[in-house]
Amino acid sequence: MIKKLSACIREYKKPSIITLVLIVLEAIFETIIPFVSAMLINYINTAAAAPDDFNMNMIWMYGGILILLAFASLACGAVAAMTCAKAAAGFAKNLRHDIFSKIMSFNFINIDKFSSSSLVTRMTTDVGNVQMSYMMIIRTAIRAPLMLTFSAIMAGVMGGILAVAYVIVIPVLGFGLYFIGRKAMPAFRRVFKKYDRLNESIEENVRGMRVVKGFSREDYEKQKFGERAENIRGDFTKAERITAFNTPLMNISLYIVMVVVLFGGSYIAITSGGVKVNVGQISALIIYGVQMLMSLMMLSMIYVMITMSMESAKRICEVLDEEPALKKAENPVTEVKDGSIDFDGVSFKYSEAAERYSLENIDLHIKSGMTVGILGGTGSSKSTLVQLIPRLYDTTLGTVKVGGVDVKDYSLRTLRDSVAMVLQKNVLFSGTIKENLKWGNENATDEELVEACKLAQADEFVRSFKDGYDTKIEQGGTNVSGGQKQRLCIARALLKKPKILILDDSTSAVDTKTDALIRAGFRSYIPETTKIIIAQRVASVEDADLIIIMEGGTIAAMGTHAELMASSDVYKEIYNQQTRGGSDND
Repeated sequence: MIKKLSACIREYKKPSIITLVLIVLEAIFETIIPFVSAMLINYINTAAAAPDDFNMNMIWMYGGILILLAFASLACGAVAAMTCAKAAAGFAKNLRHDIFSKIMSFNFINIDKFSSSSLVTRMTTDVGNVQMSYMMIIRTAIRAPLMLTFSAIMAGVMGGILAVAYVIVIPVLGFGLYFIGRKAMPAFRRVFKKYDRLNESIEENVRGMRVVKGFSREDYEKQKFGERAENIRGDFTKAERITAFNTPLMNISLYIVMVVVLFGGSYIAITSGGVKVNVGQISALIIYGVQMLMSLMMLSMIYVMITMSMESAKRICEVLDEEPALKKAENPVTEVKDGSIDFDGVSFKYSEAAERYSLENIDLHIKSGMTVGILGGTGSSKSTLVQLIPRLYDTTLGTVKVGGVDVKDYSLRTLRDSVAMVLQKNVLFSGTIKENLKWGNENATDEELVEACKLAQADEFVRSFKDGYDTKIEQGGTNVSGGQKQRLCIARALLKKPKILILDDSTSAVDTKTDALIRAGFRSYIPETTKIIIAQRVASVEDADLIIIMEGGTIAAMGTHAELMASSDVYKEIYNQQTRGGSDND
């Protein structure tokens, strides 16, 4: 995990190393300061006892050294803070980039393993925790042990027998801080999964705001969100209540050390006449004691932060370690000959653990340029069938061929550039209408955009907007209707000029007249393209070259409209219900 995360440092290794060097220098300067201060205090005491030997130049010298050391420490700390911030922010940027790139390589099978809210949490909260941890590692986690070590050495050198106080107190304090951090960790760990559920609640409500308001469920959703927020607050409160003991424990240890050093040091200094211990040593010991205890305090904070960020790091690595479910062909085919489609003995289930197949024993052969309609009830696996064509999923058994070649042998980019899909859930992105349309063909001219929109029956309503094709689409396409969104998505697909066009119930929000005009446009604009239309209305597929009836993941019947009217009771019933109000008359 550490190796995988450290690979994201990349170009920010230099500021990270500079930070480490500066922190070492800062720690050295800070531990020298009490030593020089002790020398200054001792000189003042000596000069006070023998005023005739007083030399002001010695005061200036010690004072100058202290000022230089203070400024050197300050400079090292300030520059280290800047390089540390640059390194940590850059590391987080690279980490987010790698996570996002990995998500972009996922297939539907991979995405099904992670909820969108969980992925958002991993790229925001979790990356933020790891960034903070990295910042502490290259700065505080280096500085604190160095300060602890250097101060302990200097305290032993300066204090002699008085240093025993630190030998007793520091291990007790260290154990106490470790115990506090260990007790707080379970609460911190629970928080991350609850963050996923909290973000999920936010995402659902933002996306479904119209539904929430339509059913007057605002109070219910606020209560649900409040409960999830309260759960997070409870865990954080518990953890913070435990870690709150850090400061009192440290203060008590500091006061104990100060009392021992001041009382014991004063006694030894007076009884020995300053031979064994002098005032300067006592002063230095107190400062070194404060530095050691502060270092321990910082180490406890680092322990809590790193342990907490370990959970975040694991969640991030789950995404980075996830391998795309669809394997790339070793020698991929880079050209699709035509839009013919063949399903040979295809069965499919969404996971190996699934008890039943979503599709079973599918044998289907579609010639290039045909128009194929697919009808079936909810859950009949109509969408699953067409998603195998561009390899959004791979078959469990059997093969799917496009242009006479197994889809697994194609370059994914080649295959998907040749297959345009307009899904049930139409998605428009933030930007202008023109920018959304150019997803189909980034090099499309304005004339091609207009032509595609005319064929999709979208040009008229686009021109009714004040800014026409430069009209801004809000996030999720909330400022256009469902039917308008569908037509823009169809126009976007047409701009690809694909070998295969799949419409997955993508005209459900338009009226029958507009639906008929769109299909007429297909016949004239893309006559050689294979067109697959999943629909609920018989009228949308009535003139298709082949109509497929799906039922329970299998093909129940197929043929032309006339053939199915003669041979399929299911199709005949659907047709009669939709065209004759359910009459039994033919």
